[in-house]
Amino acid sequence: MEPRKQKEIEYYDKKAEEWLEKDKSPQTTTDFEGFDFNLLSSFRFCYEYLKDKCQNKKLLDYGCGNGVHSIFPAKFGAEVIGIDLSEPSLKIAEERAKKEGVDDKIRFLKMDCEKMEFLDDYFDIIFDGGTFSSLDFKKALPGLVRVLKPDGFLIGIETFGHNPFTNLKRKLNRASGKRTEWAASHIFQIKDFELVKNYFNKIEIKYFHLISWAAFPFLSLPGGKILLNFLEIIDRGLLKITFLRKYAFKVVFIFSLPR
Repeated sequence: MEPRKQKEIEYYDKKAEEWLEKDKSPQTTTDFEGFDFNLLSSFRFCYEYLKDKCQNKKLLDYGCGNGVHSIFPAKFGAEVIGIDLSEPSLKIAEERAKKEGVDDKIRFLKMDCEKMEFLDDYFDIIFDGGTFSSLDFKKALPGLVRVLKPDGFLIGIETFGHNPFTNLKRKLNRASGKRTEWAASHIFQIKDFELVKNYFNKIEIKYFHLISWAAFPFLSLPGGKILLNFLEIIDRGLLKITFLRKYAFKVVFIFSLPR
């Protein structure tokens, strides 16, 4: 296995094991840092977009990690398969599915996202909840197109890599061990959309959190959620200005009509 992959696995294995030690009954809506994605307009957009599109569909949670994004499509009626290489993370994902009563609708498999073992045209929907930065995107794209049905689509949400303030924070996270070297240096950028055009005929893009990311550290404090909502309202206005969009913290994309 390539060293970069081994380091990613070791990082997430350690995070999962530490979390299991602290919390024997993991919350279903939070990541390893206890962050609740449902609070953010970017993730809520993804969930709402999928809400009426999942019924009786096969959905791949691509790089599912601890299953934080696997539960909601199962509740919407999808047959979900989550893949990841971190076994402790998959253990948490399985516990979450059981806790939410959807373990009969989800399968979690240890599988390399860059070397998927599924049949061609297998999935109706692929969901990427921030996995692209942890892998070699150029290697991953052909596999994503291969397993996606011709009338299917991929919806993803990634951190965007052009904001100088969030890039500085990312460097600090890397220095403190909160992110791996690979993931911190492979954040999604505009050039990646150019690459995607070789594999999908239709690309839709939404931008989020130009300034509202500044409220993230305060969400657990009194008034933190109110601050977030206020800044997200401002974001909606600012992100109508085209040249500001590249500085958004999160980008949501929908790729369809695979080539």
